[in-house]
Amino acid sequence: MNCQIKKKLPAFLIILLLPMLSFAQDGAVDTGNTAWMLMATALVMLMTPAGLALFYGGLTQHKSVLNTVGMSYVSFLIGTLVWVIIGYSLSFADGNGFIGGLDYVLLKNIAITDIVDGANIPKILDVAFQGTFAAIAVAIVSGSVIERIRFSSWIWFAILWIVVVYAPICHWVWGSEGFLHGDLDFAGGTVIHINAGVSGLVLALLVGRRMNLHEERKPSSIKFMILGSALLWFGWFGFNGGSAYGANFLAANALMVTNIAACTAGVVWLIIEMVIIKKPTLIGVASGAICGLVGITPAAGFVGVPGALVIGIISSVVGYLGVVKLKAYFGHDDTLDAFGMHGLVGIAGALLTGVLANPAIDPSGVGALYGNPGQLLIQLKSVGATIVYSAVGTFVVYKIVALFTKGARITKDLELEGMDIGYHGEQHITIEREMVTDLT
Repeated sequence: MNCQIKKKLPAFLIILLLPMLSFAQDGAVDTGNTAWMLMATALVMLMTPAGLALFYGGLTQHKSVLNTVGMSYVSFLIGTLVWVIIGYSLSFADGNGFIGGLDYVLLKNIAITDIVDGANIPKILDVAFQGTFAAIAVAIVSGSVIERIRFSSWIWFAILWIVVVYAPICHWVWGSEGFLHGDLDFAGGTVIHINAGVSGLVLALLVGRRMNLHEERKPSSIKFMILGSALLWFGWFGFNGGSAYGANFLAANALMVTNIAACTAGVVWLIIEMVIIKKPTLIGVASGAICGLVGITPAAGFVGVPGALVIGIISSVVGYLGVVKLKAYFGHDDTLDAFGMHGLVGIAGALLTGVLANPAIDPSGVGALYGNPGQLLIQLKSVGATIVYSAVGTFVVYKIVALFTKGARITKDLELEGMDIGYHGEQHITIEREMVTDLT
C-alpha cells in the first residue's frame, strides 16, 4: 500500500502545481527571467547604501566618514523616490529624441500585470531595476565633493541632477526614441559612468578645492574600503548580468566577462605599483578592480573573455593615469576620483566596445575589429554628447542649488572640524581607537 502511494505521489504533486503553471502562462510572465531580475535588482541595490558607502567612507578622513557614508545612503533614498515620481517617465515614456514624456509620472498607466516585451518580466520590476541604476549614478558623483559640500545642498543637487541630467541621457541611449539609440551601452558605461564621472569633475571645480589640500590625509579605514569594493563587485553581477533581462546565455556571459575584467584590472594595477612605487597597496588593487568593472560595463553583453582581458588591462592603465598622474598634473580636487575611475575609464570602455563588440556574443553588436568601423564613430558621438551635456547640465543644476541654498560650500570652521561632529553631531570611532580608550 505504501509503495502505491509513493508511486502516485509525483503525479499528485504535478496536479497541485498545474494551477500555478497555468497562471504563469496566462499572465505571459517568464518566471525564470523574473526570478533572476528580482535577484539582480537586489544585488544592484546593495551597491549604493552598502558597497559604495563603505568604499567611499573607508577612503575619506575620520572626521567626515559618516557624512560620506550618509551621502551615498541618502542618494539611494532620493534617487529611488525621484525615479518613481518622474525619472522613469522622462527616461522611458514616449516623447521625442531628447526626452521622454509624462505618461508614467508616479507610475500611472503601469498596471501590476503589465510585462516587458521580450523579457516577459513585470514592468514594475523593470522600474525597480532601472531605479537602482539612477541611484548609484548620483551617488558616484558625491565622491568628487565630499568633505566640503553642504548636506542639504547635496540633497537638492541629487534631486535635480536625476531629472535634468541623468534622465535625458538615459532616454538618449536606452529609450526607444533616443537619438543615441545605436550606441552600444549594455549596462551603463555612457549613461552612468561617463555621465557621473564628468558631472563629478564639474561639481568639484565649482565647489572648489579643500582647505590645506597639501597636507597628508589618511583614509579612515582601508578595511572598510576593501569590503566596500568587494560588495560593489558582488553587486556588479546584478548590474551587468541583469542587463541581459533574462536568465539566459547572455547573462551568463556578462557575469563571466565582468569577473575577468575586474580580476585583470586589479592585477595590472598591482603590477604598475610594484614597478613604479615598489609598494603594492590594497587601495590600489581594489581601485584597479573597480576600474575593470567600470570598463567592462558597456561591453559586458558584446564581448567574450579575450575582449574582457583587453578591456581589463586598458581600464587599469587609464584609471591609474587618471587617478595618480592626471589629477596631480592639473591639480583638481576630485576627492575620491569619480572622474578618474568612472569618467575616464567609462570613456575608454565605451570606445573599446565599439572596437571589440563580437557578433558571436550578440549579433546586434558588431565592432570595428569585426568589420564595422562605423560603430566606433557611433560610440564617439555618444561619448561626446554625454560629456558636453553632463558638464553643462551639472553646471546649471549647481548654480540653481547654490542660489536657493545660499551657497553649496560649507564654512571654513566646519570643514576644519569635520562634517561628522560639526553638522551631524555624530562621530566615527574605529575598533582600534575604542580599545585604546578602554585601556587608558
